[in-house]
Amino acid sequence: MKKDFYNSHFKGKKITVMGLGVLGRGIQVTKFLAEQGGVLTVTDLKDAEYLKQSVASLKKFNIRYVLGKHDLSDFKNVDMVVKAAGVPLDSIYIEEARKNNIPVVMDASLFARAVSNVVPKIKIIGITGTRGKSMTTALIHHVLSSNEKKLKCKVHLGGNMRMKATLPLLKEVNPGDIVVLELDSWQCQGFGDDKISPGIAVFTSFMADHLNYYKGDEKQYLNDKLNICMYQNKSGVLVTSKQVSSLIPKTFAGKKKIVGTKDVKDIQMNIIGSHNLQNAAYAYEVSKLCGLTDGDIKKSLKTFKGLEGRLQYLGKKRGVHIYNDNNATTPEATLAGVKAVSEKYPQSNVILIAGGADKKLNLDSFADATAYCKHIVLLPGTGTSKLNEEYNFVRTTEVTNLKSALLVAFAESEPKDVIIFSPGFASFGLFKHEYDRNDSFIKTLKSIKE
Repeated sequence: MKKDFYNSHFKGKKITVMGLGVLGRGIQVTKFLAEQGGVLTVTDLKDAEYLKQSVASLKKFNIRYVLGKHDLSDFKNVDMVVKAAGVPLDSIYIEEARKNNIPVVMDASLFARAVSNVVPKIKIIGITGTRGKSMTTALIHHVLSSNEKKLKCKVHLGGNMRMKATLPLLKEVNPGDIVVLELDSWQCQGFGDDKISPGIAVFTSFMADHLNYYKGDEKQYLNDKLNICMYQNKSGVLVTSKQVSSLIPKTFAGKKKIVGTKDVKDIQMNIIGSHNLQNAAYAYEVSKLCGLTDGDIKKSLKTFKGLEGRLQYLGKKRGVHIYNDNNATTPEATLAGVKAVSEKYPQSNVILIAGGADKKLNLDSFADATAYCKHIVLLPGTGTSKLNEEYNFVRTTEVTNLKSALLVAFAESEPKDVIIFSPGFASFGLFKHEYDRNDSFIKTLKSIKE
């Protein structure tokens, strides 16, 4: 990307960054904008103590901070507001910015708008869905990046990635490159605000989720997700499932490619779970759209080693197989996880570690998951409390922390059994965030003696 784009688009512009956070994306976006000469105000509801490491990482830049609160004045008389994921739909601060005709943008959509204006030959592939988007994104990126020589371009990864913002990719992309973006509903919100969609869109699945954020409005959640494709023109392509296809409005202007597991039934992969065949089907179709052959795709899929926190095999301890399925944050995802390990080890017992914060979801799938389990160990949280109110489970133990959870799980296990950490709920309460829960599980597992 040409440097003069930065100079014209960000240099000297007054920009309010709403949401710094501790996961890295807000930090990287802020750093990029500061490097390009933006005049920045960073505001976050978390206080200075909570954000001290984030602020320290940006100490060389001249940035004004408003922490522990937002101030309406920071949403007036500025050139741009860059908001983080999860800003409330009814935010008075975003309303104030729009009332003053100030553009409200997000990291990934701002990147997509920039490259479409300046380097139109770049191909953007966006992936969303309630379940499967992370694995599908990883599979697509793996296949394409494994074949960069044949594609004659670089393949970049962004979107909903840990410690990785999308906007700084402007410094790396060149004409003809491919950018693969995992997009959650909040990032899709940004595409809707900007009225753009990726040229190739993947919508993996749709079911109730994040209803605590959407205040029970499942339609609003769907509408945010639909931004992945609703601004495509006739040359755009949506790769999706039969289930999601029925939810796409008639006003959709692009082409639909509906795929299923039958399209990849002869593909060999090193990841478990029948649901991952569907994810591979999306990756297969997208890779064909990018010009790869059947042989190229199958060879690359065979070398994919999996993804952290998604049915991640951590090996054996005390003779017991351990799976980290931390990113299963819905009952349906937990059900898929325990079914997958049950199919992989049909002669073994499954011990499930689950529980966490309520997301206002139906919990029937979690109840279905318990049928595959010898024992369930429950971590504390509002979701766990709701679970106990609605169902009368047997073979359960409630604990207060991960160390106790693992000790109980091992006590209930025999060699060749399976322990799966598949929470089924959000992480907040016991943990700072989803990644903190993931890291805590791995660290705690390592601390337990053989």
